[in-house]
Amino acid sequence: MNIEFNRNEDAMKMQLSDIKQKLEKIYQGGGKKAAEKQKDKNKLTARERIDYLIDKNKPFIEIGAFAGFDMYAEQGGCPAGGTVAGVGYVSGRQCVIVANDQTVKAGAWFPITGKKNLRMQEIAMENFLPVIYLVDSAGVFLPMQDEIFPDKEHFGRIFRNNARMSAMGITQIAAVMGACVAGGAYLPIMSDETLMVEGNGSIYLAGPYLVKAAIGEDIDNETLGGAITHTEISGIADYKFKTEQECMDHVKKMMSMLGNSPAAGFDRIKSIPPKKNPGDLYGLFPPDGKPYDMVEVIERIVDDSAFEQFKEDYGKTIVCGYGRVDGWAVGIVANQRKIVKSKKGEMQMGGVIYNDSADKAARFILNCNQKKIPLVFFQDVTGFMVGSRSEHAGIIKDGAKMVNAVANSVVPKITFVIGNSYGAGNYAMCGKAYDPRFIYAWPSAKIAVMSGDSAAKTLLQIEIASQKAKGKETTPESEQKLLNEIKGRYEKQTSPYYAAARLWVDAIIDPADTRKLISEGIAAANHNSEIADLITGVFQV
Repeated sequence: MNIEFNRNEDAMKMQLSDIKQKLEKIYQGGGKKAAEKQKDKNKLTARERIDYLIDKNKPFIEIGAFAGFDMYAEQGGCPAGGTVAGVGYVSGRQCVIVANDQTVKAGAWFPITGKKNLRMQEIAMENFLPVIYLVDSAGVFLPMQDEIFPDKEHFGRIFRNNARMSAMGITQIAAVMGACVAGGAYLPIMSDETLMVEGNGSIYLAGPYLVKAAIGEDIDNETLGGAITHTEISGIADYKFKTEQECMDHVKKMMSMLGNSPAAGFDRIKSIPPKKNPGDLYGLFPPDGKPYDMVEVIERIVDDSAFEQFKEDYGKTIVCGYGRVDGWAVGIVANQRKIVKSKKGEMQMGGVIYNDSADKAARFILNCNQKKIPLVFFQDVTGFMVGSRSEHAGIIKDGAKMVNAVANSVVPKITFVIGNSYGAGNYAMCGKAYDPRFIYAWPSAKIAVMSGDSAAKTLLQIEIASQKAKGKETTPESEQKLLNEIKGRYEKQTSPYYAAARLWVDAIIDPADTRKLISEGIAAANHNSEIADLITGVFQV
């Protein structure tokens, strides 16, 4: 291997090490003392519950581990958004699992908690996956109630989705292992079946203290809303168990009896490992934005390293083509980062979308929809080409065609942000706003309206003009200092941690897991047999 390959590999491994360290801290939830309190009550932590529940010989894809990262410092933080969640297998059935983390503020809902729970329900609804809720929550985090309670995408949307999923025929099972208070009490009861653990599980609209304050009644937790009360008196719950393990054993039994939903029928044959070493991904990808060949990356991901390019010699700054991943047929749309020569002999910058590449990608996306082939996007894009030549050639209308095709695509889309994701390039390459079934970031991802350098220089010019208008002179030294301050602030917002904290991406992943995540994503999408007819908007010509 050459020096540059080794340098790239070292940089990627350092980034992965940093991610691992941060995740280890996140996995501690609310900390050791909070976990010990769970143990004192004969309760497992959220991660222990999921580990007990899932099939060990199948992958569990955690979603939103970085949710809330570096947010809510004044409130003491909210690791993983106070909820552990993902897509895994229980009794052989792929499903969505959502577990409140009681060690984080008693499982209270922060704004990011609501966003994460809604994201998990969205995954279930889009892919027709059963949902298992492991409930242990004190309800809305009251100091921030205005940011979680009343709006359309807030707390109440959870119960609306419970009702919609029920109407869709999506199975929902709620295992109540701790508190389930106030509005949160509706979640288990709007599920298909409710299980409770004696002594710890409780469901009520108002706890003993509030009941005392409101109507003067003295009552204990268990009598008010415990497992015996709700299985023998109110009839709200369906089953009660002595331990959490017994409760989850019954969940496994219930999952084993689910009927199979009709499949979408995405094509799959026997899987063949890539011929080229997937471990090379670390060394192929440069950390500093230097050019590289995207085809070499793709060939480390697809079966047998076999990738059939569509219009290979046209629109070269976007690579389109067909391949298979773990046996699944896929259409791939990826930004080409090496410098290429156009059909007219002009040199084109890698990572930039030109007129011809936008045209090609739009056509390829429509072809995949016609053939019912899932789409995989690899983003490393700095945006659309600017300047008089591109504007006169109609870059806006060509970009609009591509955006139109992505927006109206009806086959499942899975997006990986592997490098830059700037400006309208983020949109055209199926960013979060364009409904990818799943969206992941490599450690090298950067998501923003433009690069840190470009943004900092633009903002610096505005600041200097503002100071001059006030009669203040600037020195080269003060300008450089201000530039560095602006760039540092902006680049923090472009990092994958910032994106993952706000759920712009579902997870920051090891590039070596890309192949597995594509396969699991299509397996999930294949549960939903309802694929709409492709209807596009008006295309500019």
